[in-house]
Amino acid sequence: MKFLKTVATATLTVGALMAGQAQATTLDQVEKAGVLKVGMLVDFPPFGLMGTTGKPEGYDADTAKALADYLGTKIEIVPVTGPNRIPYLLSGQVDVLVASLGITPERAKRVDFSRPYAGIEIMVYGKKDEKVSKPADLSGESVGVVRASTQDAGVTKVAPDDATIRRFDDDAGAVQALLSGQVPLIGVSNVVAAQIEKAAPGRFDEKFPLSSQVQGIAVEPGADKLLAKINAFVGSAMKDGTMDKISEQWLATDIPDFVRNGSAEEAATPKSATN
Repeated sequence: MKFLKTVATATLTVGALMAGQAQATTLDQVEKAGVLKVGMLVDFPPFGLMGTTGKPEGYDADTAKALADYLGTKIEIVPVTGPNRIPYLLSGQVDVLVASLGITPERAKRVDFSRPYAGIEIMVYGKKDEKVSKPADLSGESVGVVRASTQDAGVTKVAPDDATIRRFDDDAGAVQALLSGQVPLIGVSNVVAAQIEKAAPGRFDEKFPLSSQVQGIAVEPGADKLLAKINAFVGSAMKDGTMDKISEQWLATDIPDFVRNGSAEEAATPKSATN
């Protein structure tokens, strides 16, 4: 009896695993359903957030809506989290991810990525009158960073020995230090830099980049026709200005060249942090 129970348990377990492995969603299925189910983060502004109306908004939401329009379907945005977004895709709960998913070698083994549609750049940023354009120019300077962050690692790696690196607990602390004049420079992402520009237009600018990472729209492996259609959408949206409008709306800047000229294959390198 014990042996039979063990066999039965094993059979049920295998069955459950097989049930959880949905086949890749095809372009035909999406078009037939007339609805594109999109997994999206809603806790990563300005890429994804819940608006005052209770509906998802942000860079990713606008991109997903433009994609659905291109496909000629309605859209259903499904909120996901950082840890569960890929499992949601692989289990068939969503058709695609437009979820600020950075393209990395590890992720490229699990999902297929479109060409980049967005990107995050880490940079040294500061007062316009600071004559800084390369790491050597940080000599004798004070630079604020978020402790143990990507920008902390980036600045620490390139800063001369006589530079002072001031570490803060979060972006808000580093930004406040810059705005109040405690530090003339900070290490920051282009997303936060755009927010600073809105709060204090014309006072600060980018000095030099530290690293960058592009984000792609993800589909299940094997959804080749759907991926080809998505790539056609991204190419069209880059060319006709749609992506620039979305970027201007949410990041206060046009699409950067490292995104516009990038490819999923080139991006799948371990050169930057992931969200």
